[in-house]
Amino acid sequence: MASQDNITLTGLARKFVQDQLLDEDSAKKAQAHAQDNRISLITHLVSNSIAKAQDLASSAAQEFGMPVMDLSAFMTESFPEKLVDEKLIRKHHALPLFVRGNRLFIAVSDPTNILAQDEIKFHTGLSVDAVLVEDDKLSASIDKYLEAQDTTMGDLDDSDLDDLDVENPDENNADDPANEVDDAPIVKYVNKMLLDAIKGGASDLHFEPYEKSYRVRYRTDGILHEVSKPSIKLSPKISARLKVMAQLDISERRIPQDGRIKLKLSKTKSIDFRVNTLPTLWGEKIVLRILDPSSAKMGIDALGYEEVQKEMYLEALHQPQGMILVTGPTGSGKTVSLYTGLNILNTPETNISTAEDPVEINLEGINQVNVSAKVGLGFPEALRSFLRQDPDVIMVGEIRDLDTASIAIKAAQTGHMVLSTLHTNSAPETLTRMMNMGVPAFNIATSVSLIIAQRLARRLCSNCKEPADIPNETLLKEGFTQTQVDEGFTLYKPKGCDKCSKGYKGRVGIYEVVKVTPAISQLIMSEATSLDIAKKADEEGFNNLRKSALLKAIEGVTSLEEVERVTKD
Repeated sequence: MASQDNITLTGLARKFVQDQLLDEDSAKKAQAHAQDNRISLITHLVSNSIAKAQDLASSAAQEFGMPVMDLSAFMTESFPEKLVDEKLIRKHHALPLFVRGNRLFIAVSDPTNILAQDEIKFHTGLSVDAVLVEDDKLSASIDKYLEAQDTTMGDLDDSDLDDLDVENPDENNADDPANEVDDAPIVKYVNKMLLDAIKGGASDLHFEPYEKSYRVRYRTDGILHEVSKPSIKLSPKISARLKVMAQLDISERRIPQDGRIKLKLSKTKSIDFRVNTLPTLWGEKIVLRILDPSSAKMGIDALGYEEVQKEMYLEALHQPQGMILVTGPTGSGKTVSLYTGLNILNTPETNISTAEDPVEINLEGINQVNVSAKVGLGFPEALRSFLRQDPDVIMVGEIRDLDTASIAIKAAQTGHMVLSTLHTNSAPETLTRMMNMGVPAFNIATSVSLIIAQRLARRLCSNCKEPADIPNETLLKEGFTQTQVDEGFTLYKPKGCDKCSKGYKGRVGIYEVVKVTPAISQLIMSEATSLDIAKKADEEGFNNLRKSALLKAIEGVTSLEEVERVTKD
């Protein structure tokens, strides 16, 4: 590393010290680091949060007599494509903005980088003019620009598309696309889509064919958004490639199929995808669910339980027997809640067996079984087998029928801890649903110890959230109590910045945790309705989903709009 004692501050570094953006020692240190890493001083200062990009750009503009342009006002789509090589853009941290006659205007954050202008001029044969922009906006725009070049399948032009054999899914004698799946552009494209989804924190990917178009969507923080629109001609090739990766039958396009993809990111890290294909009118829709094993190891504190709710869950987990039911719609985080519980119980002295359809998260120390109706291994068969292996804890992926429910309840009554999921909307509805399945009321009352109903709400970005001014009448109408309004609290609303997606970043769990108390047991025995059970749960002090969501809004974790979206009165 270059010694900072021998460094004399020159040019921009000296200017930044004069403008009091940096002290002399920091400037010398930064200049030494920037030289060692072969990056510009401004990029080093911004990426390490030593100084603000806006202040640096203003200071450099004064020194060089250049105006500063706001790059966020430009549309990435309007930038000239394939004019400047990706390597040059990355190397010089410069972005082509527009061409006027034989002059190319490029965005730079460091006006001293004359080499960038010379190299791009030599490469394009155009006169190059530099425009000064803020470094953080430049970095984001470069990533977005290069990403757009890739995801629109820049490798494939119209002439390439003409050469591709288009397969008609309705014709059995059509050429098998198996021979075509090794086409490098398709392989590259699919890999790019999977990697982008992981980087962007998506939970699932949707590949959807329509009559005249094809689109790829990601679900990020519970909301779907479109990321790419490749040519419809590529539909059979994309589906064939995904099916090969998931080891599915590529010749079978009439029935749904399930599979898995294991993507190795490095020697130590790999990500699993759960794959499902569905024959639609215009081809196969393929959905990939990203299964991240680390989500089960987050710990119970990261899930968003209120302190009282957390204590109830932990208490129920450490009971020697009983049943814990987790309910909620698809994608509400039931699996992560269950696996967090299993992770707490996963000790050398505990025998844990799980039956799932399919196994979502691999955990060492837990015996996981994939149920498969094809081979005659359903949930009831798996459960019967478990009971012969003396388990301490049993996890059933989902209680779907009376047979599974009966065996699970018998296991909970005979000294086992049983964890399972049900697809219902609230905790009281879970109890009536089991009654409707045909489970005797006395069995439910004696075996079920805890019910957790949950939803996932988007978490407000801590960097840009801003206070929301909402009248008291509206607050009371939304479900806040008079006491809460009188005490006063600040609600926040999303704003949006470069660190989040439309003002939200990540998700937080909203829970209704109901313990089956003697009073609730009595109601179950008398086969009461879910409304009666809900009323009693409220009297016993268990917060329903709406109340829990409003508490999250008071804490400033989420917004009132998001509460309204995920819970209804």
